[in-house]
Amino acid sequence: MAQPEISQSRLYEWLTGDEDSRMCRDIPEAACREQPRNFFLHLWAALGNKLADELASARLVLPWLLGVIGAPLWMVGLLVPIREAGALLPQLFVAGLIRGRPVRKWAWVAGGLLQALAAAALAVLALVGDGRLGGALVLGVLVALSLARGLSSIATKDVMGKTIAKRRRGTLMGWSGGLAGAVTLAAGGVLMLLEDRPGELALAGLLAVAALGWAVNALCAARIRETPGAMEGGENAWSAIRTGLRLLREDRTFLHFNLSRALLLASALALPYVALLGQRQGGAALGGLGVLVVVSGVAGMLASPVWGKRADASSRTVMRDGGLGTAACCLLGALFAWWPAAWTQSVWPFALVYALLVIVHSGVRLGRKTYLVDMAGAEDRALYVALSNTLTGGLMLAVGGLVGALAQWLGPAALLAVLAATGLAAAASARRLPEVE
Repeated sequence: MAQPEISQSRLYEWLTGDEDSRMCRDIPEAACREQPRNFFLHLWAALGNKLADELASARLVLPWLLGVIGAPLWMVGLLVPIREAGALLPQLFVAGLIRGRPVRKWAWVAGGLLQALAAAALAVLALVGDGRLGGALVLGVLVALSLARGLSSIATKDVMGKTIAKRRRGTLMGWSGGLAGAVTLAAGGVLMLLEDRPGELALAGLLAVAALGWAVNALCAARIRETPGAMEGGENAWSAIRTGLRLLREDRTFLHFNLSRALLLASALALPYVALLGQRQGGAALGGLGVLVVVSGVAGMLASPVWGKRADASSRTVMRDGGLGTAACCLLGALFAWWPAAWTQSVWPFALVYALLVIVHSGVRLGRKTYLVDMAGAEDRALYVALSNTLTGGLMLAVGGLVGALAQWLGPAALLAVLAATGLAAAASARRLPEVE
């Protein structure tokens, strides 16, 4: 009966580069004994979550959905701000509630189940939604999905901090991103084969698979063996806000990190505009969507494990490189848009830029997640994560509106040049962060 545990431990050691799966840092001995088992549950949970995120992406899939059901064009501009801000803004208000519970995985489970229900509702809307009402219902369901994502996000990081040791968290997130990229690649290949066929059934199928991914996420979270944690620090929302403002005043590293994270929003904000340029050149057929999904899957599959290893060594350096990569990709996308050659009049040049930017954005996400979890101590980790995410959510709404106005005024290509300058500023800011690993 011991053989499965031995095999699991050996596979864990191979994936992480550990010589001894029982060597742990900054987690209790009881959690250390369960680390190989919990590592794989985290891995499968993250795989389900990342796959669902890709297949219900506000950057790619949901704009196609609004187009298929004939929703007004202005609704497309609300997708990314709602998706990001809805997930981030409420986190400070639930951090104290989660902190007041010795076992936090059940908040993660609840968030996963709610996201699964929301994705299932979007799949139904792909089949029966129509016009302005259908678009409004999509946005309403997206709000609910994003709020549930926020609940899962803070609980996931807190549970990871309690069950996975330092210098293993980035590796875990890297492997999950690589596996999710491989599965997403298969989904994009199917879309490419569909070419110009009607998209309602295909989009409904994608969203149904996304619902299944979040259901798997919730199931794996429920099976994680989490030792009860300290309940000190559990407080109401207003106390959490006061504590958070005090942290910003007193912890200069935390303040500096949030400035760098805000500037790194350029990588997320640039992605839909690169996709928009590709759509304008190659058309809105499902084949074009399939190309972008495929390149996104390939990029995630190749990039995430590498970024994960690098983040465990120096997450600050990964954030810096993410800023530089954002600047380079944005400038390349703008150059293709301005280039009058015939080969730029298709989706493929912009698919290349999109793939490169997905690689960069994967590094940005892994770098800032690993930096934040490693920077915060066990006692304050949930509050640090919630405060940082709440600040970023507010900025996403404000900056997203500004970027939309600039895109309307300057056009997508000129906007990418502006975002390139923001990426350079992000790299300069991240370079000055202290090491936390």
